[in-house]
Amino acid sequence: MESNIEVWEDLVDIKELILALFICSITALGGYFIAPDNPTKKLLCGISGAIIGFVICAILIKPKRILIEGNKES
Repeated sequence: MESNIEVWEDLVDIKELILALFICSITALGGYFIAPDNPTKKLLCGISGAIIGFVICAILIKPKRILIEGNKES
């Protein structure tokens, strides 16, 4: 049995949510700390790391949506 909770009207597994937060945090901070000592480059590398983390999470974690199709009559 999965432990899904509802966040912003979508089902989320708590373990996968924590995993996604961990991955995105590590990649964003990694990009920030690897960047040269220039505030602009640190910002851009941190944002790039966050985007890379998002892409990794989107590939690894599949949606938990439950779709119910019904006939709409006019």
